[in-house]
Amino acid sequence: MKINVSEKMFIDSFTGDYESNFSLEGKKALYTHLIELEGDYCDVEIELDPIAFCCEYAEYEDLESMNRDYDTNEYETIEHLREFTTVIEFDGGIIINTEF
Repeated sequence: MKINVSEKMFIDSFTGDYESNFSLEGKKALYTHLIELEGDYCDVEIELDPIAFCCEYAEYEDLESMNRDYDTNEYETIEHLREFTTVIEFDGGIIINTEF
């Protein structure tokens, strides 16, 4: 059985300990990214799993805060970081795929 998940359902699925992993704007940007990802790969359906999303993605205010979190200055620009991982830019920050 499959249901289509609206943006509101996606945002509301982050509860308890996972509610604060992403800002509201970050959740909206991640939702848009995941919907586009499904559209790019027509035979792929992404399961609504907020815990997995919190493990696979992380939100940062900017590139500098991401570099601090990873204790590196290796990534000088967003474009450079994109060579290694997915970067979702939105008004208020960036989200990266942490599996790089």
